Amino acid sequence: MKIALIGISGRVGSRIFAELLSRGHGVTGIARDTADVAPLPGLQIKSTDATDAAQLAPLLLGHDAVISASKFTSSDAKALLTAVRGAGVPRLLVVGGAGSLEVAPGKILEDTPGFPESYKAEAAAGRAFLETLRSERDIDWTFVSPSAEFGRGLRTGKFRLGGDQLLVDEHGKSWISMEDFAIALVDELETPRHPRQRFTVGY
Repeated sequence: MKIALIGISGRVGSRIFAELLSRGHGVTGIARDTADVAPLPGLQIKSTDATDAAQLAPLLLGHDAVISASKFTSSDAKALLTAVRGAGVPRLLVVGGAGSLEVAPGKILEDTPGFPESYKAEAAAGRAFLETLRSERDIDWTFVSPSAEFGRGLRTGKFRLGGDQLLVDEHGKSWISMEDFAIALVDELETPRHPRQRFTVGY
């Protein structure tokens, strides 16, 4: 498939890019600053402001799917949807956050007492982004939330999938490596199981 990856220069985006290339997909890497993105076979690099639908839409033409791996505080869900729709791309996958996952019925992680203050703006923006997606009727979207702890680690290929509830392991820890998250996201790209839904990935 031919995939447009927004946010290729970020920590998560770079791992998704590596996973896509390892499976033989062609990638158009999009970011505001692409200076640190090395040219590779199978990769086209484009620099643009992804919050500007008029700039973004022409770069998305001819792709099978769009993956957004940008921070929510620097994203615009409506502009992204406008660009994807305008380019005629049928699928959109979004790297989500854990803040909007439920820890109990009707209670989300972002609203728990121990949730870090420094993450609240990003979590709130991610929750708003998800709500915008849930009102979308034309594009086949999927929002993929990591677990609470999300960082670089090993690519094991062993993880669990969940729905809107935070996943925790037998020790009460909620975590996933970016490498394994990338596997789960590209699996969803290749074999869709969550159309117009959010799902989560964890150990």
